[in-house]
Order: sequence, then structure tokens, then C-alpha cells
Amino acid sequence: MKIIDTIGNKSLLEREKHLFLCSKHTPYKLYDKIFHWVDSLSSEDCVMCFNSSEMEDEVMRALLVNGVPTILVVMNRFTDKYNVQIVKALSEQRMLILVLERDEPRGAGLTPRLRNQYVMQMAEHIVCGYIDKNGSIFPLLAGVKDVRYLEEEKMSIAAEDRAPVHQRWTVWQDKIVLRMFYEDMGLHAIKKIIDRPYLSVRNRIRAITMPEDVLKGREFEDFVLELFDMNEANAYSLLEWRSDKSTGEISPVSNTYPDFVLEYRGGRKKVKFSVECKWRSFISQRMTKPIITPEQLARYKEFSVEKKQDVFIILGVGGEPSMPDDLYIIPIHSFAQIQSKPSLLGMYKRDKVSKWFSIEEFKR
Repeated sequence: MKIIDTIGNKSLLEREKHLFLCSKHTPYKLYDKIFHWVDSLSSEDCVMCFNSSEMEDEVMRALLVNGVPTILVVMNRFTDKYNVQIVKALSEQRMLILVLERDEPRGAGLTPRLRNQYVMQMAEHIVCGYIDKNGSIFPLLAGVKDVRYLEEEKMSIAAEDRAPVHQRWTVWQDKIVLRMFYEDMGLHAIKKIIDRPYLSVRNRIRAITMPEDVLKGREFEDFVLELFDMNEANAYSLLEWRSDKSTGEISPVSNTYPDFVLEYRGGRKKVKFSVECKWRSFISQRMTKPIITPEQLARYKEFSVEKKQDVFIILGVGGEPSMPDDLYIIPIHSFAQIQSKPSLLGMYKRDKVSKWFSIEEFKR
């Protein structure tokens, strides 16, 4: 493990630092204690943290909103370049981003432990929000001095309760939630303004904003569409672009169709074909979770036969949905084999991710 890049104020490394550690799936009853600790800090303090879990990310946002000097530790690359609070903190010289390089091959599963060990050596104090005794953090703390466990502390804080069913959210409250959400202010800052339980605020955010997985899917669709040159003088045209819409358990049949239907008119006859877009942060060698379910593959094949047009899966892997590391174009009839044997994926890899699509890539 080593530092491969630094962004921001490197002098923060010279300060006395608190490292915030927290296991995943933090109980909501501990949110008050954790954010009470965050609110007790000032600009004289300095906190190191990660953002690989929901609570770590929320603590980072709360620290930035409160103006506490913060050192964010990420692996391999920094991707949250458009976070409003991060941009502001960097410009005000109260933030440092440390980018670490992994030591073990991807998929070996040692990165969190090695990362935690490496960063623990850099901090003078360790503050634990919630530590799962069956997780990877707990054994690392054995024998370590100056460790503070917020979970064990008694504080005179109101217990977290669920919001009453009859307590409606007003349009005014929703406007506040949306504004603060898109300014990346985080759950704690919103809760202090709205004065509702954390769980209630979190659920409301999810109800009135686009879910993260849907947002990433849409970002990747935008990226793919930009690679089809559709200026007036060029040969491609977009005939259909389907967006997945649903209300509760009700959704239209078109949700099961491919994302795009395109037409190529540069040859002797027009050619229609369809594209389904999928992005994944990585592809495991075993692919235990299918990218597309067998049922969905069967529907795409039925669609292909019924509409008499080829269907292709455009798969982005790594990087960000808006700029993946690798891009693959896979005919629908080959996709089941790819999912059962991922080593074949390389046959469908593009040599350059961001070059224009050629119609030859859709004639397999």
C-alpha cells in the first residue's frame, strides 16, 4: 500500500489527526452519537476518513459542511470530482485527498484490511462509530492505544425514532431536502434543518431523487449515445430511447425492451438494430451475479425475432459510467456464454473506449 496521488492541502498531514472508522450497516440508533461527535469538532481539529460505506460518506459530508479540516482516503483514483462540498473545501485549503494504490490483485479481497492498517499508522487518535465484531476492522484494533468507541459512550441525546405515519412531508420541506441534497450537504445537515429522524430523512431523499443505480445507468446511456455520430450529415439516427418507469409494482412492458433502437442509413438499405446498456464497476472472474438475468435475455431474444433486428449489449466496465475503463459490444446470442465464461469477454472489447461507433461493430 502506498500513496500515488495527493489533491489539496498536504500540510494537513502534519497536524494531529483523528481517524474515523466505521463498519458497514451502522444501526440508526447510533447516528445521533456519531453526528454528536462530528458537531463537537472545530476548525482546530483534523479528521481522516474513508467514503466506502454510507456512514463514512455521511460523516465526510458532515465534516465538510461544519468546516472541519478533512483528509479523505480513496483507492486507486478520486472520482467524486463534482461534489459541491469537496470542491469548496479544496478551494479553501481545508481538505486533502490521499489516493492509495492497492497491493494485491483485484478480487483478492485484502484491500480494506491493508488500507485500514496503513492509514491507522498515520493517525494519532482513532474514533470508532460502529464496529462489527465479525468484520475486518475489529481484529485490527486489538492492542491499539487511544481508541474511542462512540457506541459505548453514554450521551444525553434523544433516541432515534421512526417518524409517525401521519406526519406528511410538505412541498416546502421537499424543496429544502432537494436543494441540500444536490449541494451534497449530507443527511446530518438536512436533518438539523428539517428536524426529523435520520431514517425518515433518508427515506424521503430516496423517494424524491433518482436512485443511485438508476442514475449511473442513465449516465452510461448518455455516454454510449454520444459515441453514435448523429449530426445531420451522418448516418445514424435514434428512433427510440426507452426510460424505465414504474409506480410501485406497476411497470410498462417496454421496460423489458432494449434501451435504444437505432437506424443506420449509410449503405444501400437502412439497417435497424437495438442496444441495451450496462455498466459495472468491475467484473469478477466467477460472475456469481449475472449482469442480465436469463429471463431478461430471453425477452431480448424474443424482441429481436419479433422486430427482425439484431440486439447488442454494450457493456462498460470500471472507471465511471460517464467514462468507463473498458467497453464491450456483445451480440445478444453470445451473452449467455459470456456470463457463464467471463474469460471470453475479451473477444468483444473495443480497442479505444471513446472513439465513434462504426456500423461494422454491429454486423456480427
